[in-house]
Amino acid sequence: MAKPQSPGQLRHYLQFSDFSRDEYEYLFSRAAWLKERFKRYETWHPLHDRTLAMIFEKHSTRTRLSFEAGVHQLGGHAVYMNTRDTQLGRGEPIEDAAQVISRMTDIIMIRTFEQETIERFAANSRVPVMNGLTNQYHPCQVLADVFTYVEARGPIQGKTVAWVGDANNMAYTWIQAAEKLDFEFRFSAPEGYQLERSRLQPSAFNHLVVCADPKDACKGADLVSTDVWTSMGYEAENATRMAAFKNWMVTEQLMALAHPDALFMHCLPAHRGEEVSAGVIDGPQSVVWEEAENRLHVQKALMEFLLCGRL
Repeated sequence: MAKPQSPGQLRHYLQFSDFSRDEYEYLFSRAAWLKERFKRYETWHPLHDRTLAMIFEKHSTRTRLSFEAGVHQLGGHAVYMNTRDTQLGRGEPIEDAAQVISRMTDIIMIRTFEQETIERFAANSRVPVMNGLTNQYHPCQVLADVFTYVEARGPIQGKTVAWVGDANNMAYTWIQAAEKLDFEFRFSAPEGYQLERSRLQPSAFNHLVVCADPKDACKGADLVSTDVWTSMGYEAENATRMAAFKNWMVTEQLMALAHPDALFMHCLPAHRGEEVSAGVIDGPQSVVWEEAENRLHVQKALMEFLLCGRL
């Protein structure tokens, strides 16, 4: 069992900008090492007898499975907590819940609506807190996406990532990743669904290019990515969004504009015939299943790092 970090070394992972480029390079190499051991059925239990609390306010498939299976594979145990079934759902203050839960567990993952919720929770936690998704950011998913690119094509530094779709939590997280890891991020969305510039640091524009036409975003890109047009919490806008985004489907024609060995990614779940054609997501350039699996391995590296430091 690896030696735990001291309380003075407490770190949280609430958005992609929380770690340095050097720390990300360590996490990618560590994720590759953990994945290789997993494929060889070799036991590695640095988190023996540790408990992960998983707090869900939003529905989940990949987040719950990857964290729950991941901590088990590291020798620990997960406790699933839905806010509907806990005192948080009955109005208990976030600060009080953080004090209690962090005294009974070793690390916490939260999947919720507002970034403020997880920030308040982390400010009152005695153990590391990880962002499993908020309306504003999805750092664990982009961590897996970048690792998937590195695994398939090598360093992402100096490459071009095209985003065709909504200005959602994935897009804003990719912007942070571009600045942190030094690549170009091209964003394309219809009018009315553009990025909020007030949310961006001035330095973000050193790596961000906004394209009115999705064709311009995809030209020569090394990676093309998208997401559903209607994210959780915006279902009432679905019909309006379907009409607005109709020309922002990632099709074979769009992918043909990218670099010949460009990859396609989607964080899932996907709607074939809406944000992506079946020919793209099920085609030879798609790595969506590797991307989904890699949530497991990067999050194992993340939990190990937050609890044990560099090994």
